[in-house]
Amino acid sequence: MPSLSGAGTVVRERKPKKRRSPQRSQQRSGRRRRKSSHKPFWRRVPLWALVTGVGLVVALYLFLFYYFFVGPFSFRWKAIYGDPVYPEGYEVCGLDISHYQDRISWERLRNANISGQPVRFVFIKATEGESLIDENFNENFYQARQNDIIRGAYHFFVPDVDARRQARFFIKQVHLEQGDLPPVLDVEKAGNLNTQQLQKAVRQWLDIVEKHYGVKPILYTGYKFKLQYLNTPAFDDYPYWIAHYYVGKLEYKGPWAFWQYTDVGHVDGISGYVDCNTFNGTLQQLHALTIKAEEVDLIGLQE
Repeated sequence: MPSLSGAGTVVRERKPKKRRSPQRSQQRSGRRRRKSSHKPFWRRVPLWALVTGVGLVVALYLFLFYYFFVGPFSFRWKAIYGDPVYPEGYEVCGLDISHYQDRISWERLRNANISGQPVRFVFIKATEGESLIDENFNENFYQARQNDIIRGAYHFFVPDVDARRQARFFIKQVHLEQGDLPPVLDVEKAGNLNTQQLQKAVRQWLDIVEKHYGVKPILYTGYKFKLQYLNTPAFDDYPYWIAHYYVGKLEYKGPWAFWQYTDVGHVDGISGYVDCNTFNGTLQQLHALTIKAEEVDLIGLQE
């Protein structure tokens, strides 16, 4: 019961604390020990196994990185950083240019070489779609002839524009002469067309242009693009200009006339990168591919 201390002050007695029984203390202590003995997984793995696992993960990452990002572009990296990437065994080399090469020093270019071989030919972008003329076409086309470099002109095909209008636009802008290479159709995109529609449109352009110039046009496209969209016998009769970069050896098994093997070439007379090509034949065979006098007469009659 409470006791009185002083005047009216109630002092309560403190109750003695309950002492834990030894058995209960041992149980609580045991629970604490069991809880602290639960280590994370990585602390329970032997050190040698942990190091080995980390090493395997790093090795797998490096392998995948090289396989997908380094290997396919190793030739491009070599080209960019100055190592030679020009294929061996070909003696007739050339370029293809557009306004992206800006102003060209033709006096230097006519004496330039590609991997020790002189620049024998140049393809020049002329038109795109049904209304775009490359701003440097006329100057480049004229200078190539003045500097005794075999010249050709190409049209960049826009799949969503009527192929017949594109063909007529190219014919209106490009006046080929004796000694020029056949006209070129550059097909790189399918746009909204399916395979059959694209093939039909490409054939329309080729037929109209062939009828006008009296010579089969050259068909330019990428290696994989041709296999996917244009790999039919209907296109086998056209000289094939294949774009296939950063490979030591051309993988295409069919006949081809030109190989564009890099888009990061360096040639005297052109600042920056330029596409480099090789012809699959001799210089005499290249001349044999050019437009003849009778074909020029045919063009004149049609015009």
